[in-house]
Amino acid sequence: MTGPAARRIAADGVELAAYQWGLSTAPPVVLVHGYPDTSAVWRPVAERLADCFHVTAFDVRGAGASHRPRGLHAYRMSRLEADLEAVLDAVSPDRPVHLVGHDWGSIHSWESVTGTRLAGRIASFTSISGPCLDHVGHLIRARLRPRHPDLPKMLRQAARSWYIAYFHVPLLPTLTWRALGHRWRAFLTGSQGVPGHAPYPAPTLARDAVSGIALYRANMLPRLLRPRDRPTTVPVQLIIPTRDFCVTPVLSYGVERWTGRIRRRPIDAGHWVQLSHPEEVASRIAEFAHHVEDGSRRSPDHTAHPI
Repeated sequence: MTGPAARRIAADGVELAAYQWGLSTAPPVVLVHGYPDTSAVWRPVAERLADCFHVTAFDVRGAGASHRPRGLHAYRMSRLEADLEAVLDAVSPDRPVHLVGHDWGSIHSWESVTGTRLAGRIASFTSISGPCLDHVGHLIRARLRPRHPDLPKMLRQAARSWYIAYFHVPLLPTLTWRALGHRWRAFLTGSQGVPGHAPYPAPTLARDAVSGIALYRANMLPRLLRPRDRPTTVPVQLIIPTRDFCVTPVLSYGVERWTGRIRRRPIDAGHWVQLSHPEEVASRIAEFAHHVEDGSRRSPDHTAHPI
């Protein structure tokens, strides 16, 4: 298959590098990558979706071929949402998109899915390994308490989130990435099921990782300590890698409180499921998008985890 069409998109004070597959008349799908990735992490999925969808993947600010602004303020949720709005304006100004996010791409996509700025612009949302931080803040208050049955799961998740605290330490995360970034591919292929020929990591990995630390510092604590009520009417699909070493299934508990239309789809895979299982991920994105496009009113697939 020929490579994607590349373009530049002017966003909120930055230029974003975007890549597109498929016919422009097909239903639009927008893929948002996480940390410390670039849009290349989506290529195996995008190529599989291109027969039926007009697919766009872009390098978020601070990553890949997109601009790298300085300062924590440049990486706040409001700036990331403005970037997503610019992408939608450029690639699908008149038709709602099927939005897909992984890791931080999912975290900041939740901001638009649950907000008003892009109301009516998102037809569906598929979230992979990236919860809404506000939802997690409420989850912590509800379940991280003595004698709650989910307390052991919450404590295991807290232990796996050690790197979030580490990213708030001055200088050390930057030094770590610069010293050990060259071992990242070996880590992914050795422990995450990522094939050796995958178009990842990007040559810019170390720079991307250092820039992306600002995502954690600018957004994590404000959202977790002061969570807002963030409901949505957008149909939501949760693809849940059951062997994810970063984001365990407990962080998806209680999402039904915030949306009445949700589907849970577990996959026996690790965190980078779109690289290790691209066929399965593409199939589930396509099925959910077609479900929404067809206007189906079948009952959503709930899993009971009441707040």
